[in-house]
Amino acid sequence: MVSYIILVKIIDTPQFQRLRNIKQLGGGYLVYPGASHNRFEHSIGVAHLAGELAKTLQKNQQELDIEEEDILCVQIAGLCHDLGHGPFSHLFDQMFMPQPCGNADWTHEKASLQMFDYLVRVNNLKQVMIEYGLNTEDDLVFIKELILGEPLNENDSTSADWPYKGRTMEKSFLYDIVSNKLNGIDVDKFDYFARDCHHTGIKNNFDHMRYFKFARVIEVETDQKNQIKRKHICSREKEVWNLYDLFHTRLLHYRRVCYHKVTTNEKIIKLKENLKDCLTDEDFEGIENGTLMVVIMDPFLHCVIHCLLRHHAESVTESPPLEVRQQDKKIPNENIMSLKRLAEVLTDEDFDGIRNGSLEVVVSSYFCYS
Repeated sequence: MVSYIILVKIIDTPQFQRLRNIKQLGGGYLVYPGASHNRFEHSIGVAHLAGELAKTLQKNQQELDIEEEDILCVQIAGLCHDLGHGPFSHLFDQMFMPQPCGNADWTHEKASLQMFDYLVRVNNLKQVMIEYGLNTEDDLVFIKELILGEPLNENDSTSADWPYKGRTMEKSFLYDIVSNKLNGIDVDKFDYFARDCHHTGIKNNFDHMRYFKFARVIEVETDQKNQIKRKHICSREKEVWNLYDLFHTRLLHYRRVCYHKVTTNEKIIKLKENLKDCLTDEDFEGIENGTLMVVIMDPFLHCVIHCLLRHHAESVTESPPLEVRQQDKKIPNENIMSLKRLAEVLTDEDFDGIRNGSLEVVVSSYFCYS
């Protein structure tokens, strides 16, 4: 019950609710109309699976000394692992952020850490966590390490026998659950394989429930040179075919969805080019550590980008970009905070129906929530 209360408080924050507006497959939705699922649903699914795997290990191997606080931290990490995704999902961090923003090191995982810190701070969740038994000094570090899948300090990964700060080496297996950088077998993939395959019609033969049933924590020598042994989640040899199905599903997913010719063709890439042309240096005022502050502050940032694309489409390119052409309704305009240039392209008529500083049309039109 305690974990349920804290998880719901996180879900109810504006920073988490914005994930409802980010489609899981980004431009893939233009190829698979049934794939309208979003990062909000996926994040809740990952939190559930992370908790189920941790509880299964706790039940089957009591000697691991898995505590309720460990399970809660794993669930929170699963819930918050995609907080840093921007508009158009992976298109934002793979094609947009590295070039216009000039930050090749920007990733949605790192942005998720910044968003998580912001979420905890502005919603006063640290006090809530303390009330329900979490040690905010160690547990918040542990949660962020789980989200990132590696030590928070890059120097620690090569300079120490055990580089993580959130948990001791005795609980190294917990780092395999949400973001497994050792072999890629983690609950994040379990959820999006099942979810994406369901919505796109791709066959998924991997059985994550069977994986949970036979998963065991074993001490493994991961560094033969230094003879370092750490505990990792392992499977029985007879389960190798189930794991083969996992990676085969991943291959099909990449071929048919992520790298579908329509989702990667020049018309989709036009989105990036139009964004670059629409936004000027002034639009990037307030960037902190390569993350647009408006992504954090404004849950409807993607609406602003849609507006900019629409208003500038005719002057930028002969035909509107593909994403713009998919929309039939008139473009709503959101109060855009730090994006000052939008004021230059809007007329007095655009501001009809303003109530409490927010345009009424944002509420009345589905466009801002698509």
